[in-house]
Amino acid sequence: MILLETVHELRAWRHQAGRVLLVPTMGALHEGHASLVREARRLAGDSARVAATIFVNPLQFGPNEDFDRYPRTLEADLRLCEEAGADLVFAPPVHEVYHPDRSISITESSLSTVLCGASRPGHFDGVCTVVAKLFNLVQPDEALFGRKDYQQLAVIRRLVRDLDIPVVIHGVETVREPDGLAMSSRNRYLTPEERAQAPALQAALRRARDAWLAGEQDVPRLLRAIREHVAVNAPLCREDYVSIVDPGSLQPLARVEHHAVALLAFWFGRARLIDNLELRR
Repeated sequence: MILLETVHELRAWRHQAGRVLLVPTMGALHEGHASLVREARRLAGDSARVAATIFVNPLQFGPNEDFDRYPRTLEADLRLCEEAGADLVFAPPVHEVYHPDRSISITESSLSTVLCGASRPGHFDGVCTVVAKLFNLVQPDEALFGRKDYQQLAVIRRLVRDLDIPVVIHGVETVREPDGLAMSSRNRYLTPEERAQAPALQAALRRARDAWLAGEQDVPRLLRAIREHVAVNAPLCREDYVSIVDPGSLQPLARVEHHAVALLAFWFGRARLIDNLELRR
């Protein structure tokens, strides 16, 4: 596996690489990221190359979010990428990605106005800008993102559609701990007591799905079922949002008839955990 840190090196590699599948990450990798790289390796076969990027994007951090404290575990991340089948890791310093006098960025004005975007203004503009830059730099044919961040995946699909970027986007299923907790770099911030309660988030979403499959279509009642389960089983957390939305527009629904997505975000101390579950028959 090759490690590159400069745009010049990356462009030289890309010139002779052929078909490329990309897995963009911010590092602090775990089994969820490994599953993305392994899926890219499976899709690539023996004829294509798998590239991963490790870049802590400062544009994704709001004024109350500490960019400098984001975990950086490059040595362990490189081992994970190599074991999962990556051919290349591009891990540039910030000055390789952003010019000091940069003056152009990308703004998303619809999908990012709700859910995580409502509580993290500017976050998805940062996501769009860095993903577009990484697509320009790596020039992948396909790219893989986890379904755990459902909103991010929707925004990236819209980015590719609206800007006519010739990259096929794959959404990969969320990897979970045995007790149902979605794997996340933020899980390391949980205390033992918080970690014991955190699986209640996914359990609450499953409770709402079961109620819907049993015939309940009223969204306020489904949301109440989620909140009641979390309140009883995870009293240490506080809500950021709970919502059931249209999977295309991400706008809140009043009733669920055929297909929707239930999403939530809760704070456990300084760890903000997100999860989602599709409601579909």
